[in-house]
Amino acid sequence: MTTRIHPQARTTPKIRQEIKDSGLTDRQAAKVFNITRATAAKWLGRDDTQDRSHRALTQKATLTPPQEAVVLSLRETLYLPLDDLLYITKQYINSAVSRSGVARLLKRHDMSKLADVIPKAEGETAPPKKTFKSYVPGFIHIDIKYLPQMADESSRRYLFVAIDRATRWVFLHTYTDMTDVSSVDFLRRLKLASPIKITKILTDNGSQFTDRFTSKNKQPTGKHAFDLACASIAVEHRLAPPRHPQTNGMVERFNGRISELIRQTHFASAAELEATLQNYWKLYNHHIPQRAIDGNTPIQALKEWQQKKPDLFVKRVYDRAELDT
Repeated sequence: MTTRIHPQARTTPKIRQEIKDSGLTDRQAAKVFNITRATAAKWLGRDDTQDRSHRALTQKATLTPPQEAVVLSLRETLYLPLDDLLYITKQYINSAVSRSGVARLLKRHDMSKLADVIPKAEGETAPPKKTFKSYVPGFIHIDIKYLPQMADESSRRYLFVAIDRATRWVFLHTYTDMTDVSSVDFLRRLKLASPIKITKILTDNGSQFTDRFTSKNKQPTGKHAFDLACASIAVEHRLAPPRHPQTNGMVERFNGRISELIRQTHFASAAELEATLQNYWKLYNHHIPQRAIDGNTPIQALKEWQQKKPDLFVKRVYDRAELDT
């Protein structure tokens, strides 16, 4: 077996062994073997004669032990993905922590993979993953998320969320009710904000989106306010099958992220909750990579699509840096 020697080493394992066996002091050994006193002292005090790693024996950690315990607890109880866990950690625990620092922490505690964290029943195997049919940008999923009522509110509020199937780009807005008036206003705001030409919209069968279950034959009439608003901007309105929320699972998953965010934070006011939601929305679009779009952020995915098929867009896509200038 070949012994690897550090390229700047002044001694070989054989010389080092001779130093150890010489019985000399570090000063005497330095003179006899023509090395520095520090080098002589090092090999006289070592049990072996091999080079060791120059990496620090201990690495500085940004998180304190109690903070690490909180991060690990969040991972273990809420099953947060790495990027979501990083956001929560930076926002509410320690703003100086890095993504690699959180990743190293999880690796040290064998929590790098969510599959290793989530408990499985005996004999359970992972079900095959179902993926959405491939679409170009413009197919939007819309859903509503109930928000907790804050102490300074007389009633709860509702978060309308839209997500593009191809790029995972998200738009959201908060309302005090979830009527068809709010759904139509949300559609108007979505159209103004979207850089994509919206061609299709998928919703559930809520009364704010359809009259499917109020009509005699349990079929949508196309005369609901939201249907008419979609038709006015040449957008096809599709409905998910009844009692099949998984059809709208893409936006449901984003709402799950919002639930995790809310569950971990105490908000003093409705304004504080709103500010956090707006901050997370921008962070998600501009900074959180998505595995489903090859590790890109939604804005990066939009930019790539705009370069390939500019006819699918109504305006230029800007990233966060461009918006801040």
